[in-house]
Amino acid sequence: MASPQAAAIDRLYEYFLTTFGAKPDMGVDEMRDLFEHWCDVGRDPGGVDYLEVDAGGTPCFWAVPKGAAQDRVLIALHGGGCVNGSRFSHRKMYGHIAKAVGCRALIVDYKRAPEHPFPSQPNECLDVYQWVLAQGIAPKHVATIGDSAGGLLATTMVLAARDRGVALPAAIVPLSPWYDMEAVGESYKTNEANDKLISAGLILVIAGMALGTASPREPLANPLFADFRGMPPMYIQVGGYEALLDDSLRVEKLAKAAGVEVKVDVFPEMQHVFQFMAGHAPEADDAVARIGAWLRPRLGLAK
Repeated sequence: MASPQAAAIDRLYEYFLTTFGAKPDMGVDEMRDLFEHWCDVGRDPGGVDYLEVDAGGTPCFWAVPKGAAQDRVLIALHGGGCVNGSRFSHRKMYGHIAKAVGCRALIVDYKRAPEHPFPSQPNECLDVYQWVLAQGIAPKHVATIGDSAGGLLATTMVLAARDRGVALPAAIVPLSPWYDMEAVGESYKTNEANDKLISAGLILVIAGMALGTASPREPLANPLFADFRGMPPMYIQVGGYEALLDDSLRVEKLAKAAGVEVKVDVFPEMQHVFQFMAGHAPEADDAVARIGAWLRPRLGLAK
């Protein structure tokens, strides 16, 4: 049974949908302001400094835990359908994760759709990765991590790196990843009554904004149509109540069939990106601890 604290994200998502329902013609800027409230359900990690940095033209935060390894980096990509979210809305969650891993996290504020549709985001995130490498960080000491659309980008930027002959990072950690641009997964039906935020209708609207004129089956927009051969190990976390549950399970099958090491943890009764509640809900704290335990040895850090 979910903890009482975990209801915080249920209430937040109900607030989002109620606000949308009251103003169906909401503009993009107002919608973005609404989604900045994602950070409300978590607590500051403590012992983490946030430093502004320009990563080759992309504004970012360094989340730097006290005593963290300086030569290991998480490239942290925020969710929000490539339309919403920012380094500010995701600062707390990725601060907790950086602290659990024991290294710096670079929280990336990539350009958002619809002003900058696909392939702007995977291209910019790959540029940021190459900027990190140019700072003297070895590829084997870098991991990509992202939630929802950020989980998509944490995956597709590595697919793009592989296809362009760029040395690959050590690992990929998608959290509640959004992969399916066509919203055809079975969990849209089986979790219709459980998911407090995501529906097929919402996904199709956001996908239209994110894709622009691109095909919803373009592999770097929808990894369900990608070749996973040669990809680094993947650790996926997803909530059991998510409409996007099948996105994770289908990519798990594809990756395993391609010979990729992949682990998926399904957290019973959890909502989309429940890790936002880090420092508040035990399920989120457990998820963050599992990320740290999985990533540390893959980045060459002590267990």
